[in-house]
Amino acid sequence: MNPPVWYRDDLEMPEEDEKETELKLADTLSNILQTTAEDGGHAIRSVHAKGHAWIRAEFEVLSDLPPELAQGLFASPGRHDALIRISTIPGDILGDSISVPRGFALKVLDVSGPRLDGSEAETTQDFIFVNGPAFGAVTAKDFLGNLKLLAKTTNRAEWAKKALSAVLRTAESALEAVGGESGTLKALGGAPNVHPLGQTYYSQTAFRYGAYVAKFAVVPVSASLTGHTEEEIDASGEPDAIRAAMNRDVGQAPMEWEFCVQLLRDEATMPVEDATVVWGEDMSPLIPVARIRAAPQAAWTAERAALDDSLRFSVWTGLAAHRPLGVMNRVRRDTYQMSSEFRARFNGCPVHEPATADLPA
Repeated sequence: MNPPVWYRDDLEMPEEDEKETELKLADTLSNILQTTAEDGGHAIRSVHAKGHAWIRAEFEVLSDLPPELAQGLFASPGRHDALIRISTIPGDILGDSISVPRGFALKVLDVSGPRLDGSEAETTQDFIFVNGPAFGAVTAKDFLGNLKLLAKTTNRAEWAKKALSAVLRTAESALEAVGGESGTLKALGGAPNVHPLGQTYYSQTAFRYGAYVAKFAVVPVSASLTGHTEEEIDASGEPDAIRAAMNRDVGQAPMEWEFCVQLLRDEATMPVEDATVVWGEDMSPLIPVARIRAAPQAAWTAERAALDDSLRFSVWTGLAAHRPLGVMNRVRRDTYQMSSEFRARFNGCPVHEPATADLPA
């Protein structure tokens, strides 16, 4: 196995008109936010709008990690309170029969060390994951095009979205049968309607890992999670079937995930800028550096749902040792901040970092 590549500034190569594209992304997200806020009388996230669970957890950094893995947050063993939000990707609240990719957002509390710009006053570290290893766009312009497609489906009749989702699932299954996959089809509603607890989640994009560079993954390991890996949720006639399944299954037994690191070991086959390229595990395996544990609990209640207004997740909230890398992370920084500020203004509810991981029952 190759040794890990040391971090260098020139691993990133900004696009020539990246800032202009970023402004167009912000405008598209703003249109989604405005549409959904006016339609529902309440501002929701421009992406990952529909939450399915808030879970209180413990994040344990493993002991005796080798030097290449004992970096940043993971330099010293220890336990941290944490919060998990499980969601689906689109920027409007859809019935669960419209199947789209799942999101897993993790907020680790009481983290110390030099901070990212704009995050200096905080003590949290955010990680954001999706249940697929590859991002759906190569360039910022590609991302903008995908986002515009999603924007066109916002606030459309739900019966049409259900029909579109069924067609896209069929198309995606046909692609996968011949060894292909389309991130765009999945984002628009072609993803299998999988149970969120059984999924492996990926950061998709690269980050600094102290002196090195890495991608991250969250892998279910307890039987209470892996038992749902092949499970699909039947949401016919039940718009919130996933929330019901999460309330039932999160309350059944303790849950445990591995937090894994995949170090950059070959610049040619593991690019930082192109997040559509899956880093091969034969070249660099996923290595556990922490455990996430959660006791049985409620997953979605009216009180926990209220957290959607007051809390946010951003890969730019955290330690300088884990600075987000690559074009998709760069263009999402200010656009996602804009989304958070819009929600705070419209709803009259300040968005803040939590002081504790205590969740309402």
